[in-house]
Amino acid sequence: MYKIETHPFFIVEESLWPIYLGMSSFSFLMTFVLFLWKESSFSFVLLNFIVLFIVLFLWGKDVDFESKLGNHTWEMEKSLKWSMGWFISSEILFFFSFFWAFFSFSLSSTIEMGEEWPPVFINPLEAFSIPLLNTLILLSSGVSLTWGHHALIQGNWKESVQGFIFTIILGIYFSLLQLGEYMESSFSFNDSLWGSIFFLGATGFHGMHVLIGTSLLIMCVMGFFSQSNISNHHMGVEASSWYWHFVDVVWLFLFLSIYWWGS
Repeated sequence: MYKIETHPFFIVEESLWPIYLGMSSFSFLMTFVLFLWKESSFSFVLLNFIVLFIVLFLWGKDVDFESKLGNHTWEMEKSLKWSMGWFISSEILFFFSFFWAFFSFSLSSTIEMGEEWPPVFINPLEAFSIPLLNTLILLSSGVSLTWGHHALIQGNWKESVQGFIFTIILGIYFSLLQLGEYMESSFSFNDSLWGSIFFLGATGFHGMHVLIGTSLLIMCVMGFFSQSNISNHHMGVEASSWYWHFVDVVWLFLFLSIYWWGS
């Protein structure tokens, strides 16, 4: 007998991708922590990030194949949108915890820190130099991404590709400037709560989100050339756009609170 489905949702077959993603994410975070403690080299961190990217890409290809088979109904797409919305909500709470820590310590500085914020031995970065440039870069990337997304909705493939590629270039440029800022910084991760919050809690995790967002946009462009996103259903593009705009908003709060007000 055939089993008749009484719901509009696609039941996913058993898959190993969640296990692979969990293992690669754990390995990446472990090597990253060891790198901060100088127990691992940056090459291992980069290698694990590449493996994580490959797992995400291959899993995304499977989801894209399901979409091509017509398994993603409008109800299924609506469910995916809700899932992405809840994921971004959890990310908001994640960054909120670091902002809470920053303002808690900055508004009630201890004697050990000279009862000042930033601490007396910390020379903070100039807000209106590279941080301001990075702000303009991310704001511009948000504009170019919106342009590319709207072009896709209107069926303009050429302008859509241009918008997304321009956004990817800006994202890579932002990451390179952030890396240069870290290398030229006069303080490190171990220099008091300021260094810990700045490098790990705030800009570090945000920079990681920029890399992930850039990777997602690269996958979207690859989907453009395989003609998988040129349709009325392009949930992957929409989810990646939401994620990138979220990263933009977080950076604005980082710039205003940590770079400008905090310094």
